[in-house]
Amino acid sequence: MVSPASLPSHLTVACLCADWCGSCRGYRADFESTVSAEAGANIEALWIDIEDEAELVGAVDVENFPTLLIARGDEVLFFGPVTPHVSTLKRLVQAALAGQSHLGGTAPDDEVRALASRLRRAPGRA
Repeated sequence: MVSPASLPSHLTVACLCADWCGSCRGYRADFESTVSAEAGANIEALWIDIEDEAELVGAVDVENFPTLLIARGDEVLFFGPVTPHVSTLKRLVQAALAGQSHLGGTAPDDEVRALASRLRRAPGRA
């Protein structure tokens, strides 16, 4: 495991969802409060409606909701659907902060890596 002090400081935690999804609507407050609770960490929580922000999401295939993308810089640490439980999100965020480089999920393809890069560079985003 890499020392957290030697890692790039910025972590992006994005939830890819849809406004019509009841599970996503119910998860949003927990998602935002859980990620922001990591006091002192340089983390940005992004809530992305895949329909409203289709241009940003691009060709990334989101099959189930909620889907998380966790990236350190342009390095994707996790991409995939999760159960909408605070404990799952907290475990993933804490593992990323501890320096783990692969947290499970689907192996990121070029489209997912490109999305992580766009999230860092989009106006008003990471």
